[in-house]
Amino acid sequence: MPKVRMLIRTTLALAVSFSALNAQAADFSRIAAAFGNTVLSIYPDGRSQKIWLHPDGGWNGVGRNGAPLDGHWTMKGDKVCLRQSHPPTLPFSYCTVFPADPHIGVTWASHDFAGRPIELTVVKGMVQALNPPPVQAR
Repeated sequence: MPKVRMLIRTTLALAVSFSALNAQAADFSRIAAAFGNTVLSIYPDGRSQKIWLHPDGGWNGVGRNGAPLDGHWTMKGDKVCLRQSHPPTLPFSYCTVFPADPHIGVTWASHDFAGRPIELTVVKGMVQALNPPPVQAR
């Protein structure tokens, strides 16, 4: 009898593991257009922030001030949630809806973590220099 219980527990554990993997695969399909491309956030003042999502659950980017950013992302339903680790921030995630039909050029309205309106778009490639640094006078 102990062997049967162990077999049942192992089978259940494997089933749960495969269900979690299948759920993660579904999440990837929702945001696959972002991998290898840039998610561009444009603010009302014209400045932008760039985020690059990676299939391993990490992300990095460049803030509106040109500072590097990075952290981890997860999916919660139809939302992509970003947790920033560099530079360190408050311990919460920023979540925003990702379009149901993701593709290069898709644009949607959202809000940043402070509630300010932003426009998001998926731009082809790993765009680096949309906010060139200011030229320093010599």
